[in-house]
Amino acid sequence: MMPTQLTIWHNPRCTKSRETLALLQMRGLQPAVRLYLVDAPSEAEIVAVRNALGVTADAMMRKGEKVFRELDLGAVGEAELIDAMIAHPILIERPIVMMDGRAAIGRPPEAVLDIV
Repeated sequence: MMPTQLTIWHNPRCTKSRETLALLQMRGLQPAVRLYLVDAPSEAEIVAVRNALGVTADAMMRKGEKVFRELDLGAVGEAELIDAMIAHPILIERPIVMMDGRAAIGRPPEAVLDIV
């Protein structure tokens, strides 16, 4: 389920997401832009991205989000974290850039340059 073309899970309201997209575009790259808050990723997509990042689900979550605290996600397992990201895509760290089975979180934005 990993995209083979350059793709960014993007939130246009997020500064880091905008900076990452601009960085790619300044380098002449035109990623497919997925507005993941509108077009939420499936379980298979989240698992594929987590595996490509080489991290746990916890490491690809925005722990500062209100819903993270409301759902008391601090001490739950992988399956529950993935379910929470499916139900509440705002919990997914942003931006995530993917290409050819590899992925990187754009924090800082330059971190994505390793995969393009």
